[in-house]
Amino acid sequence: MRRAMAGVLRDGQVFVPNPAEGSTLLNRGSFGEPRSGGGVTLSLLEAVYLAETERLQIEADGAAVPFRDLLRRANVREASFEIRYLVYRDLRQRGYIVKESTPPIDFRVYPRGGAPKVTPSKFGVRAISERWVFDLDALEADVRRAAGARKSLLLAVVDEESDLTYYAVRFVNPRGRATARPGSPPPVAHLIEDRAMVLDEDEALRLHANGFYGRMVGRRLQLSLLETAHLAKIGAIEVRRGDTNRKVPFPALRTQARRLQPDFDLRLRAYEDLKARGIVVKTGFKYGSHFRAYEGDPDRAHAKYLVHALPGGHRGMWPEVSRAVRLAHGVKKELLFASVGDEVRYLELERVRP
Repeated sequence: MRRAMAGVLRDGQVFVPNPAEGSTLLNRGSFGEPRSGGGVTLSLLEAVYLAETERLQIEADGAAVPFRDLLRRANVREASFEIRYLVYRDLRQRGYIVKESTPPIDFRVYPRGGAPKVTPSKFGVRAISERWVFDLDALEADVRRAAGARKSLLLAVVDEESDLTYYAVRFVNPRGRATARPGSPPPVAHLIEDRAMVLDEDEALRLHANGFYGRMVGRRLQLSLLETAHLAKIGAIEVRRGDTNRKVPFPALRTQARRLQPDFDLRLRAYEDLKARGIVVKTGFKYGSHFRAYEGDPDRAHAKYLVHALPGGHRGMWPEVSRAVRLAHGVKKELLFASVGDEVRYLELERVRP
């Protein structure tokens, strides 16, 4: 049986004083940082991992420190130590070299066979508890920071049973091939509660073909509330009331839409941005999201994205994110969160196995 190396716990760090043993830790796993005069200094994360794998025996004040006591001391000394340790441990057991990083990124992870000062790190990892708040602004800042360093960002979410789920997160720039030109004169759409109908068959077919708007129901075209508002705003349809046939100006339409759908303005901003990118947009209700997004003809291809619009500064819970990503993955689509602020930015979250 391999003899455990000796370590000394002092002031929240563990020292391995033996130069030969320190060299072994540095060269076989890149554990610790070299000390002047030989040996290495280990962080608590590294020390706990080496103690758990029986490669290190630690003492403090001349007495042995059992593993359970070492783990207890580490949890008392460092906030969220257990969450970070579970992620560190999992990545090490997957064969990666892992080094602690500057917050808010917890770890720099090097490719298998790589090492610090030899190869660039492969990605940055944030360790997260499923009970923590999903902070959209903070996540965007983390993605920008990782992109600026030319690193991929992984989120390692630890659930209440200590299982890990990894998400790759990145900004994306969705683009489609759909084009639409308003017809002249604009077709008439009659507003009936929370949708509108184009009753003239020729006008209905022409509008449907020009941008894949709405859904043909028999000989009429049925438009969603968002489609109706968007088309009215750009002058592509004339909206009239279904009961009186009186014209409905866009401000009145928007007022009614806000009453029916409290987050209407948020959805409309995201919808308009997607349309400006050439994306065909359909409701994502059956998939638990705001939109299905197609790069081209929805009759010839499946939707590439599920898009959920969130206001800038949104704060939610990670189980909601997990549910959305799992559902998108299950129907073979990419999940985008549309962050709606002064501009609309798109964050893709993808479940991965590192």
